[in-house]
Amino acid sequence: MSISIALSVVFFINFGYVCDPKIKMINVLIYMRKKGEQMNRGMRFEIPNTYGRFLAEILKPMDIVHFDWFICGEESYFIEGDTLGDDLFPDMIIGMSGEELQKIIDNNEYYLIFANLKAFPKGAKITDVITYEDYVVSECQMVLLVIDSIYVTVYCKDLEKVEGLYNHINRKGFESLEYLTDENDTRTKLSVW
Repeated sequence: MSISIALSVVFFINFGYVCDPKIKMINVLIYMRKKGEQMNRGMRFEIPNTYGRFLAEILKPMDIVHFDWFICGEESYFIEGDTLGDDLFPDMIIGMSGEELQKIIDNNEYYLIFANLKAFPKGAKITDVITYEDYVVSECQMVLLVIDSIYVTVYCKDLEKVEGLYNHINRKGFESLEYLTDENDTRTKLSVW
């Protein structure tokens, strides 16, 4: 094998030009860590402790209709006549279409206490990813967690979307916005409990 072919093979493997998306993501993470670059896993920030359409506001730049969603039925409520109504997501939902999710979060007001949403490519096998390591090797593309009504954490595999979402959240004026990196992310589970 010539040196140029060998280098091409190494280049393709290191930069993820292989078919398996899990291997692609692992190769990117390994490459960035070897180079000593800080990887932005996502971000965390705070939303106001009130009702509104915060999921719609947060997810606006993410094209949520292109995904199927795992939604763990945590604790969030529709607002009916300035009071808490029915559960926003009464049960665990495995495979809610992005179109259905968009209708719910765009057309209603709700109060978030705990929320756990995970985005998967349409047609992918949907499972609850529990740890960051599980997330990295899964087909899950994004995780959005809301804890105690105000604390929001978002993980996203697409680094361009992380940047776009960060800028969007910054423009919205949500507080305590910061990137999540290997150094500052102390979360051990991708859940709200």
